[in-house]
Order: sequence, then C-alpha cells, then structure tokens
Amino acid sequence: MRTIRVGSRESRLAVIQSELVMEAIRARHPDIALELVTMKTTGDKILDRTLDKIGGKGLFVKELDAALLEGRADLTVHSCKDLPMEVDARIPLAGFSRREDPRDALVLPAGAAELDRSRPIGCASARRAVQLRALFPEMDIAPVRGNVLTRLRKLDEGGYSALVLAAAGLKRLGLEGRIARYFTVEELIPAAGQGILALQSRAGENLDYLSGVVDEEGTLCALAERAFVRALDGGCSAPIAAHARLAGETLTITGLYVDGAGKVLRRTAAGPRDQGERLAAALAEEMKGGGPWLER
Repeated sequence: MRTIRVGSRESRLAVIQSELVMEAIRARHPDIALELVTMKTTGDKILDRTLDKIGGKGLFVKELDAALLEGRADLTVHSCKDLPMEVDARIPLAGFSRREDPRDALVLPAGAAELDRSRPIGCASARRAVQLRALFPEMDIAPVRGNVLTRLRKLDEGGYSALVLAAAGLKRLGLEGRIARYFTVEELIPAAGQGILALQSRAGENLDYLSGVVDEEGTLCALAERAFVRALDGGCSAPIAAHARLAGETLTITGLYVDGAGKVLRRTAAGPRDQGERLAAALAEEMKGGGPWLER
C-alpha cells in the first residue's frame, strides 16, 4: 500500500487543517495510507517579537520545507496566508483548497458584551493594524503573537479589549461562537490566501492523490492574490492585502497597499479568470506608481 506522510505544524489548528486534507484524500483514494508528521516551527517557538523582527513568514515553513527536502514528509499543508511569496523550485506548490470564510472577525473576552475602549485591540499583522486604525481611530492597536488558542488565552486574561482573527481558523477550531462581529472584506481586506490551504510537495512526485483536494476556484484566487503581493515585494511586515473573487468567467481583485509615505491605497480590477495573476500584478504596478489616497 502506498503511504503518504503529511507534514504539519503541531498547533491544534494546523493539525485540524492537515486532517481535513487527509480526509479528502481518503474519500477519493482509500487505497492510500496516510501518516501525520507534526513539528514545531521556529515561528511557533519565538513568541515575544513580531514576525518582521525575527525573519518573516518563512519561519513558519522552514522546518516543513526541510522535512520535504529530506524525505521525512511527502506533502505539507499550510495556511496559504502564512506562506512566503517565493517558493523553492525543488518543493513547488501542488495546489490550493476550496476557500473557507475569508473574513476577519472580532473576538471579545469571554463573557464580555462590548469593547472596553481603555484596552487595545490585538492583532498579529500590519495589514490588520493599518485598517483597524481607520475603523477604530480612538483605540490603540497592539501586536499579539502565538497560535489562535494562545491569543485567546491572552485576551481572556485581560490583556486586550478584543482580538481580530481569521474567521476560517476560528470555524475550523469549532470556536465560531466566540465571534462577536464579522468584518466585511471591504472593511478589512483579507490577507492574500486567507481561508485557503496550500499544499506543497517535491518536484516530480506523482500527485494524482490530490484530485479530491485541489480546488480550481481556490487556486485561481490564491495565485492572483499572491501575485499582487509578490509584485509589491510584500512580506509579513508590509501593510499589503489582496482579495480575489470569481463570478463566472470574471475574476475581480481588490488590493490594499501602504506606500513609503504612509498613504493607504485601495483599488479594484477585474478581468478574465484565466489571467488573474497578470491582472493582479498589473494592479500592483499601477498602485506602486501612486494615485489617490483613499482614506476610511
């Protein structure tokens, strides 16, 4: 029997996401044996500094990449928004899943009914911070690190008035009941790939077992959003956001970019679904060139 070893971060959310992929593989390919291989990444170990201070998103995948390259794993599962924009050609992306809810969500401390405006809102990205400052100009926005459960513990211990987290992660963890408010994708443009799982394997491998996992719409949207961020040289520290949607043969992408002068630019473009990456890169280049400051 063929065995596929699936590499995952060891956090509860990462394991749940990997198990979702494994369940989809089993449903289509019951003849394949699956083994989950978990590991703690550098990004999981260093929690006292923001990602831009310790090396960026690559710290969440470095150990998983090594496991693929060394043959200790055959497939790795990532939250697409945690992946660096540049991928080692030896371990290319094998595809992307159907998208779960792409929205960001506001989470209050357990038992709270409204925001305590004397305490900061916690979030883990520059993208969220710049948009939250426009939505809540009277409140402080403060960084918070750790996996979802760690952040929720910090919230419930009184460190923050609220957190902003990805709705997809909360739903996958069975914590949808903690959500006090959903932000629309216009209020808070999501991170590129938010709600989508990315699959990675070694070049040249037979990936026919992913036929029940890879989703065309999720893949087209993820590739367009990543192309937008890549064109702006964006990493986890850059206030950049991108969200793509498909309607029939048309792909529409909305991007957010904060230029060197601190101007917040938001623009939308639409075009053929099979030209999403080109469309997104062109939108990014246009925004790089400057334009009206669209302020909330």
